[in-house]
Amino acid sequence: MSNFLDRLIDISSIFNQSCVLCGSRAARQGLCAPCQADLPVLPRPACATCAQPLREPGLCGRCLRHPPAFDAIHVPYVFCYPISALVHAFKYGRQLELAGILGDLLATAAVDAGLRYDVVIAVPLSKERLAERGFNQSIELARALVGIIADRSSPGLCWRKCNTTPQAGLGPRQRRRNVRHAFCVETRLDGLSVAVVDDVITTGATLDSLSLELKKQGAKRVEGWALCRTLHLKT
Repeated sequence: MSNFLDRLIDISSIFNQSCVLCGSRAARQGLCAPCQADLPVLPRPACATCAQPLREPGLCGRCLRHPPAFDAIHVPYVFCYPISALVHAFKYGRQLELAGILGDLLATAAVDAGLRYDVVIAVPLSKERLAERGFNQSIELARALVGIIADRSSPGLCWRKCNTTPQAGLGPRQRRRNVRHAFCVETRLDGLSVAVVDDVITTGATLDSLSLELKKQGAKRVEGWALCRTLHLKT
């Protein structure tokens, strides 16, 4: 029965979309198989904490010298073309139809990882940024993980206290200062494991700041989930 339904979906014009990258009609869920295979997969091995690619398994020098508040980062792709173009169109071009495509990519990685948490949350936007953009791209991605890595999400568990300067274009130290006291968490999370979802990880400063606040409220473990990771930050 399931094979019959799969074939029915494949031939249905309702479900069969054109590939958002090449326009091919042989696409399912917005990406054809060749274009999906061309997405820049994060090289392995990678740092067990921040997911920065390494020559051999272990921890990178930065995580050894300055352990972050988060416990691990899980990210399937490198932030470069073509997935960077999709993220940019989704985030800044307000192409909300890409939410399902990008969410499916992240959900596939989550299924493969087989990890579970008590709750999943999205990195919050300030009220000003949310009003300007009209939506929180991290919330859209987090929805794809509910039921896979956690059975519940808590959108109101944390919030951004101030409208910080956009992280894009800032150097590593500036990024850390920019989000140092940006988040607030007032709900007790004693003994809970929390998955924090964002679209792109660059230095990990945002995740680090939020993780610190979550652990102040008793979270036992905090891990980040993102679609992409920047490997070489230009400062």
